[in-house]
Amino acid sequence: MSSPTSATSTARTSRVRPAVSSAASRFASLGATEVTLASSGLLGQWQRRNREQTLVHSIEQLTLAGNLDNFRAVIGGATELYRGRYPFLDTDVYKTLEGIAYELARAEHAETTESGAVTLDASIRDFYEEAIDLMQQVQLADGYLNTYFQADSIDKEPWSDLAWGHELYSLGHLIQAAVAANRQLGDARLLDIAVRFARLVWQKFGPDTTETLAFCGHPEVEMALVELFRETGNRDHLELADLMVRRRGHQSISSTIFTSEYFQDLVPFVTLDSVTGHAVRMMYLASGATDVATETGADDLEKSVLHLWDDMVASKLYITGGLGSRHSDEAIGDRFELPSERAYNETCAAIALMQWAWRMLLNTGEARYADIFEIVQYNAFAVGLSDDGCAFFYDNPLQRRGDHMQRSGAEADGPLLRRAWFGCPCCPPNIIRWVSELQDHVAFADEHTLHIANLTASEISYDGLELRLATGYPWNGDVVITVTAAPESGRALAVRIPAWAHGALVERHGQSTPVDAGSWARLDGVTAGESIRISLPMTARAHGADPRVDAVRGSLAVARGPLIYCAEQQDNDSDIDSLVVSPRDVRAFEPESRQIVASGPSIVLRGLVTTVSLGQTELYPELRDDADAADSTGTTDPAAKDAARTHLTLVPYFQWGNREAKAMRVWLRTA
Repeated sequence: MSSPTSATSTARTSRVRPAVSSAASRFASLGATEVTLASSGLLGQWQRRNREQTLVHSIEQLTLAGNLDNFRAVIGGATELYRGRYPFLDTDVYKTLEGIAYELARAEHAETTESGAVTLDASIRDFYEEAIDLMQQVQLADGYLNTYFQADSIDKEPWSDLAWGHELYSLGHLIQAAVAANRQLGDARLLDIAVRFARLVWQKFGPDTTETLAFCGHPEVEMALVELFRETGNRDHLELADLMVRRRGHQSISSTIFTSEYFQDLVPFVTLDSVTGHAVRMMYLASGATDVATETGADDLEKSVLHLWDDMVASKLYITGGLGSRHSDEAIGDRFELPSERAYNETCAAIALMQWAWRMLLNTGEARYADIFEIVQYNAFAVGLSDDGCAFFYDNPLQRRGDHMQRSGAEADGPLLRRAWFGCPCCPPNIIRWVSELQDHVAFADEHTLHIANLTASEISYDGLELRLATGYPWNGDVVITVTAAPESGRALAVRIPAWAHGALVERHGQSTPVDAGSWARLDGVTAGESIRISLPMTARAHGADPRVDAVRGSLAVARGPLIYCAEQQDNDSDIDSLVVSPRDVRAFEPESRQIVASGPSIVLRGLVTTVSLGQTELYPELRDDADAADSTGTTDPAAKDAARTHLTLVPYFQWGNREAKAMRVWLRTA
């Protein structure tokens, strides 16, 4: 078989399909041959950090954890038996391979163009080749592949535990890695493995079997099977995905730990009233259902995903875009159940939510889906990784109290609050694959118009139209689009104006035109040599919450552009619990460039707020109506005589936790 290196140069001479590639969607994503992230932009910097730091670090951690040793154990090449507690540890390899496929292709593409050198540590290609070689050896003749169930040390038969075995979940991540390798590198080795495994699953769990209620306890395979259909044209994969979505909801999963709701198995998907249960599972299922609806035109699935999305945004999403309010079962919780200290907001849930948002965007073209995608990207997702790219948050709360237990001993292996790795390390390799694919989620098009959804420094090429975006976004709101090439007749362009960008202006041909927030700035007849300027006002904004969100009643959160801000104690002289902030205070906040992390300067917000005494002697004082009640009960009313003004510094939420472990708050008191 030819090496992936030789195949790559062939694959890269034509369009390389992106991570989500459907001919049935209203719009088509642009991929790595059409969008290049600039190193001057934040997303481009994230991608470089991912390649040079996170990926290398994660390969080291996977090696220490023994993920590849589990493959060696099956073929008799390891001194130890199955390593790790969980049956899904193969997926950490698969997710990493998915990210590597993009990075190998990017490096090899750079060698043949003038796009600049891309340096890859030797361990990256070594890991890729070794993992594929081991997988080829471990896969059984019938196509089955799962080191947990194949290991001699595990006394379980394949397919004996669909609720917790994660075999189909593992297949899903294998498929996504395989599709990425085939598209990005022209390397079909993983695809051959995945197709063989998927064929076995069709034979065992397809429509002509007795397994009429068989599905995986952890959704993921659904959207992977749809993408495998898109890659191979085999409709069996699409039909199987449809079956997997529709089989849930009959309470057929037997579990002594969690309820049917946890597995999205309480009622059928098309009758779900609200996103529910385990947050990552729910988002993967919604993404898969959206994919099935896209390809089959199923009205019931389409109506369901639209309803579930709207209900989620209206009642279950944190202001950061995080999803999941319960630690106990990593679950979404009830409507308006959004506590700050105990917010779970798993990083994997943020990734899965962005996957769903992008699919909804491609199907509808509605800017509101890109708005949510952006909020999640710059807040709920970005906070999950440390500034140096080598330590992680698994869950992402919106508040940390000053006396919260600090990690110690064996858990103190990551800088400060984050961890270098986890016993259940699903988030780090998920971050790797997602960041490697960021360029696949910047722009999309139909036959008439190129849409720029994700505003970032980049170069974009589509059907004769070539653009260069110069911007400091999300730190500032100036976006200059230089048209370097276009058809003589011109080309239509649409640029997303975020929902927060009231007063946005588009300057073209010397004229400035206001554009509504939460819409598309549509520009017809774009020609070569044009320079288009988008100006998005970036003043500090105060956000309240629906009064039914009890946890943050009487509080506000601060945002600027797409970034949510928070107070960290190390930047503030006064106890951040004593600070009282009004919307008027927020409007007067000034942006200031300051280096709070090692990678470079950030924009912090500075302004005067009120600080009041916290010297209350009773935990629950009696409230009285007389004029002296305020003083005698120790109220924190800013009108109290002990109130004073002090400076408040706020930092981007996604950068918190990179310094000394101290208190942090997103929601600040208003009274």
